[in-house]
Amino acid sequence: MIFVDPSGDDSGPGTADRPFATLERARDAAAPGSVVELGAGTYRLTRTFELTAAHSGVTYRARGHGTPEQAEVVISGGRPVTGWITDGDGTAHAPHPGPTPRQLYVGGRRVERAAIALADLGLRRTADGYTADGTAPQAWRGEVEFVYRGVYPWTEGRCPVAAVTGDARTSAIAMARPGFDHIVGLYHSVITWDGPGAGETYGADSPTFAENSPAFVTEGTFAAGGGTVTYRPRPGDDLGDAVAPALETLVHARGVRDVVFQGITFADAAWNGPSGPDGFPHYHGNGYYDGGGDLRIVEFAEGQGRVTVPGSSASIPGNVVVEDSHGVLLEDCRLTRMGGVALEFRGAGSGNTVRRTEVTGTAGGGVVVGAGARGHRVEDCRVHRVGRDYRGSPAVLVAGTEDTVLARNLIADTPHAGIVVYEGRGTRVLHNLVHDTMGVLADGGGVYVSGPQGTSRADGAVIRGNVVRDTLTSYNFGLYTDYGAAWVAVEGNAVYRADAPVALAVSPPLEHVVFTGNVWDADPGPAPEGVVLDGNTVLAPEAFATDQRVAAITAAAGPRRAAEDTAPEDDGSRHAG
Repeated sequence: MIFVDPSGDDSGPGTADRPFATLERARDAAAPGSVVELGAGTYRLTRTFELTAAHSGVTYRARGHGTPEQAEVVISGGRPVTGWITDGDGTAHAPHPGPTPRQLYVGGRRVERAAIALADLGLRRTADGYTADGTAPQAWRGEVEFVYRGVYPWTEGRCPVAAVTGDARTSAIAMARPGFDHIVGLYHSVITWDGPGAGETYGADSPTFAENSPAFVTEGTFAAGGGTVTYRPRPGDDLGDAVAPALETLVHARGVRDVVFQGITFADAAWNGPSGPDGFPHYHGNGYYDGGGDLRIVEFAEGQGRVTVPGSSASIPGNVVVEDSHGVLLEDCRLTRMGGVALEFRGAGSGNTVRRTEVTGTAGGGVVVGAGARGHRVEDCRVHRVGRDYRGSPAVLVAGTEDTVLARNLIADTPHAGIVVYEGRGTRVLHNLVHDTMGVLADGGGVYVSGPQGTSRADGAVIRGNVVRDTLTSYNFGLYTDYGAAWVAVEGNAVYRADAPVALAVSPPLEHVVFTGNVWDADPGPAPEGVVLDGNTVLAPEAFATDQRVAAITAAAGPRRAAEDTAPEDDGSRHAG
C-alpha cells in the first residue's frame, strides 16, 4: 500500500509513517494492483492529474473508506483568494489568482454572480451590438456578459460585452465577436401558428440579463475582472475561506484499465470558454454553437414554424474526464463546485461505472456518457442542483452509446431536463427517482428521449419503473419522447405533476414506441401512428398518495444506501437538500 498526506514529503518512501505529499508522486510509484490511500485534507492541484495506460490497475481511496472514520479527502483545482480590502460600504476587493474566475465559493458556498435585468434599458440591436436609452451602461465596469434566456424555450446563451460608449442621451454597447454573430445567426425563428410568439423573431434582440460588473454587486454577490474580485459579504462570511476555481480539468484518465476512485471529493474546477470572444451560444443540453458547420433551418412543428439549428456543435467539457478507458469505477465519491460538466466519459470505453456518488453544485451538467461508450453504468447516485450557470444542462446525458444503464439514481433540482437520452442503442433507464426538474427553462421533461434508440425491440431503449414528478415550468412532459424517437419501451413508470405525462405527437414522428403499465395523472390523448398505448392507468392527482401501484414503483425507485443494502429509499426529496 502507498500512503499520501497533504503534510507528507515526496522525497520519503510513501509509507504510513512517512507518506508522500502529492498524487503525482504516488501515481508514479504505484504498480498494477496497488492501493493508494489518501489521508484527510485538500490536495490542491496546479496541473491536471493525468493517468495513462501505464497507470492502470490502481485504486485511489480515502483512508478508512467505507467506515465511520473515513477521511475527508478533497482533490481541488481551486486557489484561495486572499488579500481582501474592504470599502466603507462593506464591499470587499481582492486580487484573484489565475484567469478571471466565473465562480467564487466562500466557506464552500457558491456565491451568485452579480446581475441586473435589461428589460428597462430600451435596447435596440445594431450591427455591432445594441444602443440603450440613457447613460446607465456607461457606468458598467469589468468583464460584463449578456445572458439570453429562453430565446428558444430550451436555450440560455451568453456573450461578452466588448465595450460601452455613449453620450448624455444614449449608450452604445459593442458585443464580442464572433460570439455575437453566432448569437444573431442561431437565435432566429419563424413561428406561424396563431397566438403569442407568432412571426419572425431574432432572439438576439432580447437579452435578458447583464452579469459581472462591480456596479451590479449587492450583498451576497460577486463580480470579477481586470485582476480583481469584488464581493459584498453576507453577515457571518469568512473571507479567509474564499476559493476561486482555476484548473479546468482535475483528472484526465486516458487509455487506462481498472482504475478505482473511492471516497474522494473532486471540487473547485473551472471552465472559462464563455469568457472568450466566442461566448456561449447555447442550443440544447450541454451543446453550443462554436461556429463550426453551417447553420440550417428545420421545421419546429410541421407546418407551424422553423428554427435555426447548428450543423455541428461543441459541448461543455468535463472537469473529470475518463477517455477511451475500461473498467474505471468511481464509488462513494462526490463531485461539487464544478465549472463545466462534472464527469465525462469520452471515447470508445467500456464497462465504466459510477456508483453511490453525489454530483451537486455544478455550473453545467452532472454526468455525460458520450459517443462510443459501451456497457457503462450510473447507479445509486444522487445528481442534483446542476446547471447553475448553463441552465440547459441536464443532470445525466447519454449520447451515442451502447448498453448504458442508468439505475436507481436520484435526479433532482435541475433548470431543464433531468435525464437526456439522445440517439443510441440499448439504453436502460430503470427505477430512477426524478423530481423538481425544468426549474427555469421550458420544453423538456424529467426524462427526455430523442432519436432512434436501436433497430428492434431487442436492442431498443427501456424506460422502466421510474418515478417522475414535479416537472415545473410551462410546456413540459414528465416522460418526453421527442424528435423521431424509435424503438422505445416505456413500462411501469409513475408520472405526475407535469404539464402532460408524455409527448405523443412530435415531429419527426415517433416510431415503434410502446407505453404500457404506466400510471399518470392525465390522459395523454390518442396514440398516433407509430405509438402503442396499452394498459396504462390515469389517476386523479390526489390518488397518487394512496395508490398501491404508485407505492410499489416508488419503493423500488431511487438510490440504495449501500451495495449490499437492497432496501430502497422511499422519498428521495430529502437527499436533494
